[in-house]
Amino acid sequence: MNRGTVAHFALAGAAIIYGANYIIAKSVMPNPIGPNSFITLRVVGASILFLLLAYNKMYLPEKRDWWRFIVCAVCGVATNQLLFFNGLAITSPINASIIMTSNPIIVMLISALLLKQKISSQKVIGISIGALGAILLLRLSAFDMSRQSSLKGDLFILINSTSWGFYLVLVKPLMQKYNPIMVTAWVFLIGIVLVLPFGGMGLQTIDWQALTNWKWFSILFVIICSPCLTYLFNMIAVHRLSPTIASSYIYFQPMLAGVFAFLLSSFSEKDFTSDITWQKIACAMAIFVGVHLVSRSERTRVPVPIQNE
Repeated sequence: MNRGTVAHFALAGAAIIYGANYIIAKSVMPNPIGPNSFITLRVVGASILFLLLAYNKMYLPEKRDWWRFIVCAVCGVATNQLLFFNGLAITSPINASIIMTSNPIIVMLISALLLKQKISSQKVIGISIGALGAILLLRLSAFDMSRQSSLKGDLFILINSTSWGFYLVLVKPLMQKYNPIMVTAWVFLIGIVLVLPFGGMGLQTIDWQALTNWKWFSILFVIICSPCLTYLFNMIAVHRLSPTIASSYIYFQPMLAGVFAFLLSSFSEKDFTSDITWQKIACAMAIFVGVHLVSRSERTRVPVPIQNE
């Protein structure tokens, strides 16, 4: 098997985990685990795993880089995780997966703002189409009578995606200067300090003995598979494929989330299949077209989303 094929399998594996994560995480929130407590478990668990992966690569960064590590922890762990899990707890996992596909557009806008990257007319069209799809999806949530979706939750997910976009742009110099796994380990370690005030006390209220096998599996999946395996899969892929090809796998997340909504309905106490509508599919397609126009140029260096969600 050649390296290109391995890279595509790795990206497919990451996409599958991302797609499943929306349904699996939602199935245990807000009961029996509140979103902030879930975040604390996830950040602590992921920190331990990344420390193990970077056990012979860890050392103190230079003092002049600490501010960037802290800002990356704020954007990539604390704000990102708090808003994603709190948003997912009150809105539809299908909506969350659709909104997250707008991330390459957001990254491009942030790059233009911070790095003065030029925006071509093609990208302006892509941004406009993607924004239209996102706005229509938010309006659908505002008038959703089934209470599956939530405008507040969708806005949390959108702000989370924006925070993640800032992280991807700000972390790039650190990834070029230090070992990427070491950078991620430090970012998560700082993130523990930031998220503990929000979810640390809530851990005491969880009835651990009442957790079913499915809920234990869900917790371990979100702690281990979502941040760590996707990180490793993406690290394998980005060294063998162009950023354009790698970022295109984000299109599969809403589709996979829909598939898992059907497959996991028998395990979870919640049914998310009724939340899949033609209107939402149309909104997703508009965002997909926008992302494609923004990302299609080989010169557009859209970072691959890793360790998110």
